[in-house]
Amino acid sequence: MSKLDYKLLLALSCVIKEQSFERAAEVLCLSQSAVSQRIKQLEQQFAQPVLIRSQPIHATDLGKQLLKHYYQVVQLEADLLPSAMPNSPQTPLTLHIASNADTLATWLIPAIAPVIKSHLVEVNLLIDGEEHTINRVKDGQAFGAISLQSTAIKGCQLTRLGCVDYLLVASPEFRSNYFPNGISANSLKKAPGIAFDHKDNMHTRYIQQHFGLTQGEYPLHTVRSSEAFVTMAKQGAAYCLVPKTQIKSELASGELVHICKEHIITETLYWHHWILLKGVYKDISDAIIAHAQSELDQGV
Repeated sequence: MSKLDYKLLLALSCVIKEQSFERAAEVLCLSQSAVSQRIKQLEQQFAQPVLIRSQPIHATDLGKQLLKHYYQVVQLEADLLPSAMPNSPQTPLTLHIASNADTLATWLIPAIAPVIKSHLVEVNLLIDGEEHTINRVKDGQAFGAISLQSTAIKGCQLTRLGCVDYLLVASPEFRSNYFPNGISANSLKKAPGIAFDHKDNMHTRYIQQHFGLTQGEYPLHTVRSSEAFVTMAKQGAAYCLVPKTQIKSELASGELVHICKEHIITETLYWHHWILLKGVYKDISDAIIAHAQSELDQGV
């Protein structure tokens, strides 16, 4: 039985991370043809592709399995070497974490900052919708993900983090201009809202469920930044759904107002991670759990 060549897996990981054979070659200090040859060797070994050469570059199902295995081996090696070879030079360990943008904008950085400051690590935050972050763990791109999924996936554990309330908010000026007589289906048809991207259906679900309007019946900005959601709302340019934890000061000052108090979205977040966590992986996982459970509502 042939064995895995980890130089080949490193090349695969680097191409996926850099999204370019040329940049992967620069990182690995190899020629571009040498990187291509290593990928070709992997594909010849398994008699099937490991990459989909598109934009962006994707790993195939086999490639995802190989990457997941490779990242777990990197974790085990990182745990072993400092204790087995205490005098050896250490290089930064890259920690891949999948998160939604709202979590990143609120409590994730304070949660992981103490671990980052006390370990030689690089953090790669993979941002996606909270319904899609779990795929990053399934594909081997991340060792952990903050997700809405309430059931564990194969090879992983999950921990309930807590609940997040999303409020529909706008500036007082916006409310006066667009909703002088209250929010309704008719008034919404001219009022611009905000969605994160084409995969973010929270806003469209909310409007359809409570006001019967489908996407396309009202203006909707696409803004790929949770912080920019708040800025646009404060500037009176749009209304939007935002985590209550993100706008506490704006609500207290009156800079933003809750325009639909009878309808609040509550989402429960979960932390999914590899089962065998040690060293800094365990430290950062524990930090995420502890901080989230202290910051988020723990009501059922």
